[in-house]
Amino acid sequence: MKSKILSLAAVAALVAGGAAAGTLDDVKAAGKLKCGVSQGLPGFSTPDDNGRWTGLDVDYCRALAAAVLGDGEAVDFVSLSAKDRFTALSSGEIDVLSRNTTWTITRDTDLGITFTGVSYYDGQGMMVPKNLEITSALELDGATICTNTGTTTELNITDYFKQHGMTFELVALENSDEVIAAYGAGRCEVFTTDRSGVAAERLKLANPDDHMVLPETISKEPLGPSVRADDKQWELISRWVLNALIEAEEYGITSENIEDMKASANPSVQRILGVGDNDYGAPMGLDSQWATRAIAAVGNYGQIYDRNVGPDTPLKLDRGVNNLWNNGGFMYAPPIR
Repeated sequence: MKSKILSLAAVAALVAGGAAAGTLDDVKAAGKLKCGVSQGLPGFSTPDDNGRWTGLDVDYCRALAAAVLGDGEAVDFVSLSAKDRFTALSSGEIDVLSRNTTWTITRDTDLGITFTGVSYYDGQGMMVPKNLEITSALELDGATICTNTGTTTELNITDYFKQHGMTFELVALENSDEVIAAYGAGRCEVFTTDRSGVAAERLKLANPDDHMVLPETISKEPLGPSVRADDKQWELISRWVLNALIEAEEYGITSENIEDMKASANPSVQRILGVGDNDYGAPMGLDSQWATRAIAAVGNYGQIYDRNVGPDTPLKLDRGVNNLWNNGGFMYAPPIR
């Protein structure tokens, strides 16, 4: 195994040597990871009362910084609108985009970026005031609908209403706080975005309990991080940090027990944690402890989910399809081996 890994590392070194300095070198030189996040979406990326960014998308960036820089706090979070997020990534303003962003074919092929995995499986939902006494999206013919511009949400709602022979008026705004404020002020009868986003934005309303989420889920919204498509090394690092967090949950590795788990006889655990000659970081330009640092900084995927969006948080989101594959969900990471 060791000779094979060293061979891969040698190939990686040759490739890196023949190319211009990439994102990894830039991040190391800066001593900080530039992470693009939302304008404030509770549970995913939002500053707390002390100005410290928290959330599921935020924790991914902290894990990436820990893997690369050895410090999960070495992150500059850049707040971006849905409209500006891809320009910020492709221009180099940020190193990674981790901003409740849906992976689609157009975004993956036309924008010069690439998605590196799914961190949250979602679908589009709709919220309405309870006093309208609406129980289904099929009752919304002629409704005025608020959402963010520059999102798949606009396209999905158009498809849904066309499919069901209904009409609507769209109020699309750039800033997410402006959108929920417009809905709260009665400029529209419906607020729509990913169901996780609906749950998060609902908390910003003056009386959240006066509003309800309709039962329909009208789209598939696989959300995940993305990077520029011209840097294969950075793409691999971004992808495998996310995979490591998912794999860690599968094998019971947590931020609390990670040092004890290094003594595990399970070969899969040894590979994840870089025990012995298991150096899977070398082909990516990292050392053998890259995954150990990432997990130690933020925990495994389950810990990240429970801390930020799970049943014991204000969002109260059950794991559902975001459970591991062996627990009835979709979360499945390729093996580290």
